[in-house]
Amino acid sequence: MLQRERTNSEESPIRDNSSPPRVDEFGPRRNLHVGQWTVAAILLIIIADILVGAVQNPNLNWPRVGEYFFDSRIIAGLGTTLSLALISQVLATALGAGVAMMSLSDNIALKALARVHVTLFRSIPTVVQMLFWYFLAAVVPVIGIGIPFGPDFIWFDTNQLITQFAAALLGLVLGQSAFLAEYFRGGILSVPKSQLEAAASCGLTPWTTFRRVVVPQALRVALPSYGNSFIINVKNTSVVFAIGVGDLMTRAQLIYSQNFQQIPLLIVVIGWYLVLVILMTVLQRRLESHYSRGYGEARSVRPLHASTRKTEAGQ
Repeated sequence: MLQRERTNSEESPIRDNSSPPRVDEFGPRRNLHVGQWTVAAILLIIIADILVGAVQNPNLNWPRVGEYFFDSRIIAGLGTTLSLALISQVLATALGAGVAMMSLSDNIALKALARVHVTLFRSIPTVVQMLFWYFLAAVVPVIGIGIPFGPDFIWFDTNQLITQFAAALLGLVLGQSAFLAEYFRGGILSVPKSQLEAAASCGLTPWTTFRRVVVPQALRVALPSYGNSFIINVKNTSVVFAIGVGDLMTRAQLIYSQNFQQIPLLIVVIGWYLVLVILMTVLQRRLESHYSRGYGEARSVRPLHASTRKTEAGQ
C-alpha cells in the first residue's frame, strides 16, 4: 500500500507551492501560424510560375542577354556609372556634413542658409537639376569669378565648364547632399547631452569630444540611412541618359536603338544594377554590424507562458 501511494505521488503532475518551479515549465509559446505559411506558399508558387515563364519565353532572347552582359560598350557604361556614383557620393557627403553642422550652429544666418539648401534641393527632382545645369549656358554663357558686386577677374565659358559629366555631378551632389544633411543632423542629435557633459568633465576639448564621442555614436545611427541613400544614388545615375553622359543606361539605349532588342538590353541593365545593389547591401550590413558592437546585443525575448496547474491546497 505504501509502495502504491509512493508511485502515484511520483506520477502525479501536482507539486507543492513551496517548491521552486522547474525550468521546463516555462518556454516560448509556439504558434503554427497556418495563415502566414499559407500566404508564403502562395507567394512562392506565384514567383516560381513567373520565373519559369520568363525562362521559357523565347521572345526574351536570353542568348542575346548573355551576349551583351559583358559587352565592351556595356562595361564602359558601367564604369561611368560607378564613377558618377562614387564621386558624387564623396562630394555629397562632404557638403551634407557641412550643411548639417550649419543647421546645428547657433548662428541664425548659417542655420537659415542650411534650411534653404535642404528645402530647395530636396524638393527639385534630380533629372530636373541635371537638365537645368546642362542648359545653363543658354542664359549664362560666361561665368565670372571676382569681387561680389564688383569686377570679375576670371571668366569661364559655361559650355566648357559645365560639361555633360559636370551637369550630372551637380544634379547628383546637390540633391544627395540635402538628404545626407538631414541624416547627419539626426545622428548628431541622437547623442545624449550627458555624453557631452561627461566628456567636458574629463577635460576633453570640443573638437576631441566631437571626434571621439559624438561621431562614433552618430555614425551608428546615421549609417543605415547613409547606406540606403548611397544605393539610391547609384540608381539615380540611370537618369543621366537624359543628357547623354554615357552611363550604363545610355550605352544600352544606344545599342537597342540599332538592333531593336529593347527588352534583352534592359534585362542586362537590370542585372548589373542588381549586382551593384547586392554588393553594396552586403557591405552596408557589415559596416552596421561593426559600428553597432555593444549596442542591442540582447536578443528580443518572446513572451513566456507558464502552465497553470492545480495544487493540493486548491482542491
